[in-house]
Amino acid sequence: MLRQSKVFRDNQTVQERIMDSNDLERERGITILSKNTAITYKGTKINIIDTPGHSDFGGEVERVLNMVDGVLLLVDAVEGPMPQTRFVLKKALALGHRVIVVVNKVDRPAARPDYVINMTFELFLELEASDEQCDFQVIYASGLKGQAGLEPDALGNDLEPLFEAVLRCIPEPRVQIDAPLQMLITNLDYDEHKGRIGIGRVNAGTLTKGEVKICKPDEADRVGKVSEIFVFENFAKVPAVKVVAGDICAFAGINDVMIGETVADKANGVPLPSIKVEEPTVKMSFSVNTSPFSGQEGKFVTSRNLRDRLYRELERNLAMKVEDGETAETFIVSGRGTLHITILIENMRREGYEFMVGPPRVIHKVLNGKKLEPYEDAIVEVPEQYVGAAVDLLGKRRGQMLDMQASELGNTILKYRLPTRGLLGIRNSLLSASRGTAILNTVFHGYEEFVGDISTREQGSLVAFETGQTTSYALCSCQERGQLFLDPGVEVYKGQIVGIHQRPGDLSINVCKKKAATNIRSNKEQTVVLDAPQDFSLDDCVEYIEEDELVEVTPVSVRMCKNPRMARRGGR
Repeated sequence: MLRQSKVFRDNQTVQERIMDSNDLERERGITILSKNTAITYKGTKINIIDTPGHSDFGGEVERVLNMVDGVLLLVDAVEGPMPQTRFVLKKALALGHRVIVVVNKVDRPAARPDYVINMTFELFLELEASDEQCDFQVIYASGLKGQAGLEPDALGNDLEPLFEAVLRCIPEPRVQIDAPLQMLITNLDYDEHKGRIGIGRVNAGTLTKGEVKICKPDEADRVGKVSEIFVFENFAKVPAVKVVAGDICAFAGINDVMIGETVADKANGVPLPSIKVEEPTVKMSFSVNTSPFSGQEGKFVTSRNLRDRLYRELERNLAMKVEDGETAETFIVSGRGTLHITILIENMRREGYEFMVGPPRVIHKVLNGKKLEPYEDAIVEVPEQYVGAAVDLLGKRRGQMLDMQASELGNTILKYRLPTRGLLGIRNSLLSASRGTAILNTVFHGYEEFVGDISTREQGSLVAFETGQTTSYALCSCQERGQLFLDPGVEVYKGQIVGIHQRPGDLSINVCKKKAATNIRSNKEQTVVLDAPQDFSLDDCVEYIEEDELVEVTPVSVRMCKNPRMARRGGR
């Protein structure tokens, strides 16, 4: 759409997934942050907002859906609507937005557009869409070729049918141009020269440079001054003198503006309802690094550095909460899910922070004297020969099967409802049980009654016996005890987790032992054959650890260790 709107020069090099500009988004292939741009088609300006699809980043979706009048629902012509599609679509339908369904990749050999449309219609019915919303326009497209059409076997030479559908089906903004100014802040940006930049849609009136009122329901008003105004054209911010109601814009000059506040007319300003997002379901502890290797690899290592960074995250991340922990050096961070928090951890370590995090724990509620916990719907796609292993694993995690059906691609789709606690650490177990072939998607369902204890890990940890450097000689004998994480020549410290024990319970091992020197000369040293170490990513480490374990995060390394504070209390 951007290319056909002449956003780029004819000879300009354009990278893939240009809207996913964040490094983590490109590496993981997912959208984490909502971003907006605008194109012009036949004299009409069309604002486009790209939202995440994963429910862990639902806070991004909930705050930007207030800025739009309609949505394009992108559906794969082979796979159909994905489980994560349900969350975003449910929010859009609840706001009464019209939906255009775009069936993409219809040129793939295995494309089945009729089946996909039926599945999408059933999803609309499940989400209680209105009769008007269920009568959605369907556009068939091949995004890679830049073609679209009203029939799957009759695509045009460009995306004109899609542009025409947007103009025809998406209503114009319903705003009051002559009313006093009202603009809800839904996003923040930062510029080294201009400072904080507020982004939102002008709901009423006209935004111009000068003094405005900053207000929020049930809070005291204050006055600020807008120094610069920008509108989004093509793929850049363009300076503007004024912005009328209905358009999305950005402004600079008010360095304390926050998401959810209203920029209003100084004399007659009335605040808009603030943005409300769903409550967090998972929490993790962040603390200062206390390992023997602390301070060697990070730039920001103190509790003050950690506190400032976490509370600065709250300015943009509405779905996250930060609270003080048991000690002055500990903070409790709550989010929508484990992925939501691990993205923050990865961003912080890339910025130079060094700290420790504890295992994820679910957030319970008490209602009418009953203890409730969060539940999620899990959709697992697995080859037929591994269905038994997947069912057994989900059953142990207190999962209840909702549905099981065979897909046309030769796999079996399992639908389960289980406590969020049961999902902690399940991804690696599921991949091991299915030889790396299982695909897991989860969607938050709601709070239900607490079901008791759930065993999430059957094996213990291999723990370093002393501080030193690993040797091939020591690792050769230690690998008989389980799966190791390290190569020879790596510095370790006492209490560091260096592998997975093959039995329940932890085992201390000496991975730094050197071969005793003798006065007997040998023409040939004994050949040591080592198994390849298991490579754990940050997400894997967070999923692996239990209550008495921590993950040490630095810009260079990610290590796991036993929690010395738990050991002093008599932990395992």
